[in-house]
Order: sequence, then structure tokens, then C-alpha cells
Amino acid sequence: MSEPTPPWWLKPVNKVNMAIQKLGIPTGPVRVLTVPGRTSGRARPTPVTPFEVDGQLFTVAGYPKADWALNARAAGAGTLTRGRSSHRVSIVELSAEDARPVLRALPTKLPQGVGFYKRSGLVTQGSADEFEALAGRCPVFRLDPV
Repeated sequence: MSEPTPPWWLKPVNKVNMAIQKLGIPTGPVRVLTVPGRTSGRARPTPVTPFEVDGQLFTVAGYPKADWALNARAAGAGTLTRGRSSHRVSIVELSAEDARPVLRALPTKLPQGVGFYKRSGLVTQGSADEFEALAGRCPVFRLDPV
């Protein structure tokens, strides 16, 4: 099965979201994760929607080969921004086994994100079982304060 690719409108929507955040206006649970590019070293910001499981903060790549996830994996650290508040985080990618309970919690912890995964074709119903099955396919990162 081929991996889904992001829709044409995702980059423009992400740019608008980042511009709103830069004005100091938080937009729901969305934050901007900035990491150095894996080849250029330039700061690469992208909107992410972190959620808490057992007191720890996680984010999941909506597309298995998303550039931001490849950059986050290579960088291992970045800056998480919400509105005008920023803090450094270490970025730890979870193994498929460790990712299972986090992915299973996603539809409950982040219900507004389920539609995104449905539209991408990664899940059909949005059940916990479907999300858990994404382990090893969609990168899951733990964001630890530095």
C-alpha cells in the first residue's frame, strides 16, 4: 500500500497558522515546533498539535514521511511555541511498541485531530484500534522540556 501524501492546501494553511501564532495569538491546541533542517540547518517551523498522555507531551506525524518529522528525528531538539511563549524541548522518537498506547489515546485526547487522519486515509473510523495500528508507520515523538 502506498503512503498517503499531504493535500495541496496543507502548506498554505500551515503558513497562515504560523503567521497567526507569530502575532501572539494562540490557535487552540496547535503549537509551532521549530527544528533545524537536516541538510540546510536553517530553522524549520511547522504547526503540530501536541497532547498529553500520563503527564507527558506527545505529537504524531500526520503523514509517515513528513519533512518536519524527518527533521525532528535528525535534530533531537527544538523549540515549541504557543502564541508568544516558547520553550526548548528535546524530541524523542518512540519505538513502535512504545508508540502503541500513545496512538491508542490519540482519538480521546485529541478528538479534533481524528478528522485529519480520516481525510488522509490513514484511518477510516477513527477508533483507538485503528490509531494503535499506525505504530511503526506514523512517527510519534515525546516532547520533553529542556
